[in-house]
Amino acid sequence: MEVTLLGTGAPAGLPRPDCPCAVCATSLGEDARAATALLVDQALLLDLTPGAAFAAARSGHSLGGVRQVLLSHPHDGPPVEVPAGVPQPGRVPDGRELALLTGHRVRAVAMDAPGTGYAVTGPEGQRLLYLPPGGAPAGLEDGTEPAERYDMVLVDVVGRPDALAKLRSVGAVGPTTDVIAVHLDHDVPPGAELRRRLAAAGARAVPDGSTLAVGVYEDVPDVPRRTLVLGGARSGKSVEAERRLESFPDVLYVATGGSRGGDTEWAARVAVHRERRPGSWRTAETCDLVPLLTTDGPPLLVDCLSLWLTDAMDSVGAWDDAVWADGGERALRSRVVELATALRAARRTVVLVSNEVGSGIVPATASGRRYRDELGRLNAAIAGECEEVVLVVAGQAVVLRG
Repeated sequence: MEVTLLGTGAPAGLPRPDCPCAVCATSLGEDARAATALLVDQALLLDLTPGAAFAAARSGHSLGGVRQVLLSHPHDGPPVEVPAGVPQPGRVPDGRELALLTGHRVRAVAMDAPGTGYAVTGPEGQRLLYLPPGGAPAGLEDGTEPAERYDMVLVDVVGRPDALAKLRSVGAVGPTTDVIAVHLDHDVPPGAELRRRLAAAGARAVPDGSTLAVGVYEDVPDVPRRTLVLGGARSGKSVEAERRLESFPDVLYVATGGSRGGDTEWAARVAVHRERRPGSWRTAETCDLVPLLTTDGPPLLVDCLSLWLTDAMDSVGAWDDAVWADGGERALRSRVVELATALRAARRTVVLVSNEVGSGIVPATASGRRYRDELGRLNAAIAGECEEVVLVVAGQAVVLRG
């Protein structure tokens, strides 16, 4: 089964008409995208968009063999001229299945927002799932929808990463599923930044006009097992770390800062972080990271190592010069080696957050300078065990490794 993407953009396309934003200004060439529409084996058209016939022609195809046109969006949208010889668009009711004479079977998938998803099974058994913009499959949690393993999923990865997480949670998306990002809008800069964000979710984007073979396991991005996200205060490092795991289910968020009873400002910070995280994530407040790293389980997000270091320095008496000289330094270095060794052996996906404090003002106190130095050493040790290291500056992620 082959799929030709006549468009991969949001309903308004990219760049949007008359939009002055920076993303629209740079969405040129391969980064320009028409509204998403799929041509399956030249027999099934999912979503009829303006210029579909010309888009098909540019990709070396024709709409002359189309036997069925199905709409996925929550409404029919603006009037679109139906090309000569192409059937009138329709919609399959949720849960119903349509069999085409070409041997394709199309099942309508109920969504948690207005619109219809389509699960298509080809004549040779390959399966693909196509979801409309802004929607995720409904009923997966209670088992009303069977958990089919799809060979290819075309989904709004940027707008609804939780849709991908839900599909993964029931096994509908596996390690060999080719996840293609569609309905792309101006929320993410095109080019390298878009590719980086999608790769972190195990997905990819392709130019308009691309023809893909369903069930062929190639070009599927490998999600890094260990990632370190560095940045200064309010740089956006925590948002970057959370974004890397928001398309995965059952994430364990490890908060190393504790509750700090009585500190209302700290409680407000914690509340902001908690409200931003997906509801399916669990939270553990602990600095005991080694047992978590050395056991199997769902992905870990550790936020952050700088607070872990504060706790470790407290425990070895690092703030006292005499204690520091009389074994405290050796004890701290041993703790760091133990943590790095556990990270090296980790089999679960791990994203760690840490502050980068060595580029600013030199601390006025000896203890402040000691903390700065030890955090630099800790970051270097952890970075050495990670496949990917990212520095976040002013909300922009710069890849240092990976």
